Parts: sequence; C-alpha cells; structure tokens
Amino acid sequence: MRFKQLDLNLLVALDHLLALQSVSAAADRMNMSQSAMSNALSRLRHYFDDPLLVQVGRRMELTPRAEAVMPAIRDILTRVEATIQTAPEFDPARSTREFRMLISDYTMSVLMPHVLSLAAHHAPNVRFQLLPQTLHPHTLLDQGEADLFLAPSTVRTPDHPQDEVFEDRYVCAVWKDGKFGRSAITPEEFTQAAHVVMVPPNSAASAEASMLGALGVDRQIAVESFSFTALPHLVVGTDMIATVHGHIARLAAASLPITVHPLPFDVPTLKQGMQWHTYRSTDPGLMWLRGIIVEAGRLLPPLPF
Repeated sequence: MRFKQLDLNLLVALDHLLALQSVSAAADRMNMSQSAMSNALSRLRHYFDDPLLVQVGRRMELTPRAEAVMPAIRDILTRVEATIQTAPEFDPARSTREFRMLISDYTMSVLMPHVLSLAAHHAPNVRFQLLPQTLHPHTLLDQGEADLFLAPSTVRTPDHPQDEVFEDRYVCAVWKDGKFGRSAITPEEFTQAAHVVMVPPNSAASAEASMLGALGVDRQIAVESFSFTALPHLVVGTDMIATVHGHIARLAAASLPITVHPLPFDVPTLKQGMQWHTYRSTDPGLMWLRGIIVEAGRLLPPLPF
C-alpha cells in the first residue's frame, strides 16, 4: 500500500532502523535478510532525499532529518498497533495475553505479589514481563515496548494518563544493636550519621533525596546502591542509616535485626502510581489490569508510623 508515493510497509523498517541504528539488527528484528533491509534503507533514502543513517567510525548515527521524523514515525505505528491489537473485549479467564510492566525493585517487592495473586485468581493464563526502569522509561512507553509504567508521581510524565495506586512514607532503618537502635533519631543525628542510599540508573536524585534536598538536609553518603530493597540489609552490623519506604522497612523488619524510626523531618508522602500510553486508554485488557493494580494497592497493610 502506498501513501503519497511511499510504500507504507517501509515505515516499519524505518522505525526499526532508526531505533536500532543498525541494518543487521533491524533485519534480525524483522526476520529479513540483511540485503533486503539494505534495499529498504536505500528506498527510504531516496524517498526522504536524505541518508537517514550515516557511518561514523564503527557505528551508524542518525542524520538531523532522521531525528526529526523518528518521534512521528513511532507515534504513527503506536496508533496503528493500538488500533489493530486491541480486542473488542477481554475475558480474563480465557486470555493468554502478556503484559509488559516497567517497575522498580521497590514495586516488585511491595506491590507485585498482590497483583500476581489477584491475577492468578481471575486470569490464570495471563503472563507478565516485568521490565527494569531504564535510563529513559518513558521512551519505552512511547514506543509501545511497555504497557504500564509504575513509578512515583515525581518521575511520571505529563504526556500520558496516570492513576494513583497507593501512598507510602519514608522512614529510617537502622541496625537494632547499633548506635541508633534504641531511640528515635534527631535531626542533628541524622545529618551527622553515615548513610546508605539508592541511586537511580540515570544518576538522578531519588524521590527521597529530592525531598530532603528541598528542606536543605545534607546527608553524609557512605554507601550507594542500585537497589531500594537492599538498603535495610546494608545497615545491619553498622551505625549507618537507610532512608527507605515504609513498606520496604515493614517487610525487612520481619527478617532482619533492624529498628524502624520515623524520619526526623516532615517530608511529603510518596504517591506511587501507574501510567500508560494515551492510545491504550480504552484497551480492555489494560483497563482490567489497571483495576487489578488499584485493588492490589488497597491490600497493602498499614504503614509503621
């Protein structure tokens, strides 16, 4: 099929070429021969009157023209995919659909056990692919590589619909036999102590770091980790403090020799929610899953404080 003299089949090839910046990788993704993909690139270059991909050293890079059309091409294909793949109805009991969710290890530990339990009861054959939150999680949502993005309100994008799932608050986790194990921590003790913190994959400030920074609270960082759930484990046997989510602290306190104290500063509660692509708002399967997630949020027990 052609539109304004462009073979629309080439749009899919163009999307993969721009995303992967490799003829061979794009060919593998589309189960095509490398010569066939090279031919598609040649035709695209002729149509756009632009090389689109240029060799720079050992890699290929996008031309300014390619960078300009890339978001529009992905947007078009996402709309088409959302239209043709969305079934008119969704029967949880019969569905074998796979849902792809971008989540942190925090959500993995705190919320997902409840989600999977509810889903197993209503939709025993539904499958889940739990994806790590990468450097640019919104890009995967925009490109249709993920169905849902679960994250705090501070990192969600305003470009797509979102819904709140549950709230959490930050607390201090310390070794119960350490310096801070017996009594509540004062603001002075907090700022003078050594801390173990989680640093997001993009090296940006985490939610609690941003909240404390807004209050002018400066921590003495002794250990940096890539995992939220590891923080309570890392304070055992030390006098370090871990500022963690209340639900993580609750789970950790059941098996670790730690004490959980209130945070000695008044910071806003954390609003954990989910986000999905605008074009998938009426997808019956995602509407069902979003309902399951909201229900799972209601099953979380009360916070420690």
